[in-house]
Amino acid sequence: MGYKSLADCVSDLEKHGHLVRIKEEVDPFLEMAAIHLRVYEHGGPAIFFENIKGSKFPALSNLFGTLDRSKFIFRDTLDKIKVLVDLKSDPIKALKSPFKYLDIAATAFSALPMKSLLTAPVKYDKTTIAKLPQIVNWPNDGGPFVTMPQVYTEDISRPGIMNANLGMYRIQMAGNEYLENEIGLHYQLHRGIGVHQTKANAAGKPLKVSIFIGGPPAHPLAAVMPLPEGLSEMTFAGALGNRRFRYFYDSEGFCISSDADFVITGTVYPQENKPEGPFGDHLGYYSLKHPFPLMRVHNVYHRKNPIWSFTVVGRPPQEDTSFGAMIHEITGSAIQSEIPGLHEVNAVDAAGVHPLLFAIGSERYTPYLDTKRPQEILTIANHILGKNQLSLAKYLFICAKEDDPTLSTHDIPSFLKHLLERIDLSNDLHFYTKTTIDTLDYSGSDLNSGSKVAIAVVGDKRRDLWSETPAYFTLPSSFDQFKMVLPGIIAVKAPAFKNAKIAESEMTILNEHLKAKDLNSLPLFVLCDDADFCAASINNFVWVTFTRSNPSTDIYGINSFTENKHWGCKGPLIIDARKKPHHAPELIKDPSVEKRVDALGAFGKPLHGII
Repeated sequence: MGYKSLADCVSDLEKHGHLVRIKEEVDPFLEMAAIHLRVYEHGGPAIFFENIKGSKFPALSNLFGTLDRSKFIFRDTLDKIKVLVDLKSDPIKALKSPFKYLDIAATAFSALPMKSLLTAPVKYDKTTIAKLPQIVNWPNDGGPFVTMPQVYTEDISRPGIMNANLGMYRIQMAGNEYLENEIGLHYQLHRGIGVHQTKANAAGKPLKVSIFIGGPPAHPLAAVMPLPEGLSEMTFAGALGNRRFRYFYDSEGFCISSDADFVITGTVYPQENKPEGPFGDHLGYYSLKHPFPLMRVHNVYHRKNPIWSFTVVGRPPQEDTSFGAMIHEITGSAIQSEIPGLHEVNAVDAAGVHPLLFAIGSERYTPYLDTKRPQEILTIANHILGKNQLSLAKYLFICAKEDDPTLSTHDIPSFLKHLLERIDLSNDLHFYTKTTIDTLDYSGSDLNSGSKVAIAVVGDKRRDLWSETPAYFTLPSSFDQFKMVLPGIIAVKAPAFKNAKIAESEMTILNEHLKAKDLNSLPLFVLCDDADFCAASINNFVWVTFTRSNPSTDIYGINSFTENKHWGCKGPLIIDARKKPHHAPELIKDPSVEKRVDALGAFGKPLHGII
């Protein structure tokens, strides 16, 4: 739909039963987030908070909480956008079938940003950071954050909207050492804004930053889209929203989104940082306090009757999971066209997205060999781990499509079963040590520092997997609580982790106990703090295993060896997924706040029948 504003979208959603209003006063400290989390968990509607303690502005959350609602919002443009993305990755299609693509001309026109010549809605008034909704999502957060921002920056060497970047990076509005007109920006230097800041720093100039909140729903979605090179977020927002992205420059030279509900402008000076965080993040743990760029606020613009847009992140699935589903709906197989031989890749959401990738590729090299071994899929694996956000992955499991054309990366149990039935643990593990991982992942020894492993599996089935452990199976006394997770995978309760030296001695005990046993049908052991929890669901298993381990330090194996610097093992693989002293704490809800949310679900209350 060609919504002119977020308010237009709210009215449309309410008219069609996709929105609930909460008229009662709500506390921005934990309560609003708790309501959001509960409604999302039940697949509920978008939430409009009319009365927020300490702020005159209402707020909206869970806008993209289900794929069906996102499709409803973009029901008039979604199919045309898919065609545009398809043409961007393969423009020759338009030459082969020109009449098929004639109807997207209007969509292409909507993609052109438009400079506002008359008074823009967002120039209605100004406010201050302190008067905005001070929403705190988790008990140990360092302060209130903007969680649905569209952060706009320009390249100082190539100014202008067509070379700008629009990204979604978290913004801390208060707390820590921030003064009244200071906020913190959290982003990684390889992102678009980081490239812009690096250039500005090198020139000794401050970076101008504009933060848009709200506006037509196409705008925040564009800010998180992994767009093909050369396609700007502003053009995509216009095409998706069927309304050209309207903008102007204020008297201080900041780019302003005319249709936004709020715009915060400010400057980031070279090498000027302050501590940002902690923040409850999408891996299900807090990201801790670290120095990040400081933004000096100039102005806070807002339109008449503005709506503050926010979301809540935490252990997946959350609303950003639904964002991901919508992105996949739009981009489809775009990445496959960029990596030859790749058929499918899935950043496993339940594992926190970045820690774990499943992929399927072709294995066509040296087909004359009697024994298949991973070759082409290793080339594909290297390409995947060098691609945009996929480069943050720690674990990449890749299989060959030729071995099972029906295999899907989105069917976690079937994919793992296929892989474990075929894996050669002496050959198929390939490590990348002392490298970069997600800034939010604390399984490594330092910020942004860790390792990766690509597990590439090709060939015929090697083994039948145990679906339960036989009566004769035993483990040493300190590891005697265990539970089957999936065929071929066992969760083992281990003693609490103390340090790396003790962990090595514990692995020696396991190795001595198991090295002479035939465990071909049980190729994967996961050491954890709670075997029952780990094995209770697929989501628990992948979350525990891949968020709490760093491949180079936490992978072991029975009868392991190193040959020509290649590590392998002849018995089961062991992943030590216990909590370590350097790990960030996990997110835990506040029980008293949860009781207040329960009350909103009572008969006659706004969330009755929803939660």
